[in-house]
Amino acid sequence: MENLFIWDGPASRKKKIWLRYAIFLTLALQLNYLGDALMEFKINNVKVRIIRGDITEQETDAIVNAANRSLMGGGGVDGAIHRKGGPKILEECKKIRETQWPNGLPTGKAVITTGGNLKAKYVIHTVGPIWRGGKHGEQELLADAYWNSLKLAVSKGLKTIAFPAISTGAYGYPMEEAAEIALRTTKKFLEEEDKLEEVVFVLFTDSALRIYERKAKEIFAE
Repeated sequence: MENLFIWDGPASRKKKIWLRYAIFLTLALQLNYLGDALMEFKINNVKVRIIRGDITEQETDAIVNAANRSLMGGGGVDGAIHRKGGPKILEECKKIRETQWPNGLPTGKAVITTGGNLKAKYVIHTVGPIWRGGKHGEQELLADAYWNSLKLAVSKGLKTIAFPAISTGAYGYPMEEAAEIALRTTKKFLEEEDKLEEVVFVLFTDSALRIYERKAKEIFAE
């Protein structure tokens, strides 16, 4: 490691350089900067990344909102997106309710609005299923939420999209099962469709990240 630096200055200054380097490595590991670069796959020339982070900070063409049927905002990811994106998102959601879905957005469907003040230009809103033990069509509905979001992104000519872990918050979907469906559905879609350039799965916790990473290694290696 000593050869990484060419240094002719005093020993005290050299120690400061090494200390800063050590701090950088520590922060990089904590923030998953190093880990993120490793967890990357290619499916039909489309890059798939799995990271730990904040969905509202992603700079993809679109981020996906785990919305509720009303499209009027709520808690969790939904509330965070509306707060950070500002009133323009809600304004467009109201228009969608008035013109397309007066009774609310059905589970598994997807619609698109502006990203407002977000870094992403668009928000794709989809409604995931509430977990009821897995015997009420939850698997198919969750798969539809991912598939229809991807399909909508392609139809709008978007190239990059970021997903949260849909339905795993207040809707109670078990993370293991949700990750399996998210990744398998995305893999199947990308095997049939090559117009996207990148799909990012953004996990909020370390435990969720580890589950997605393990599942991805299994599913994408098949």
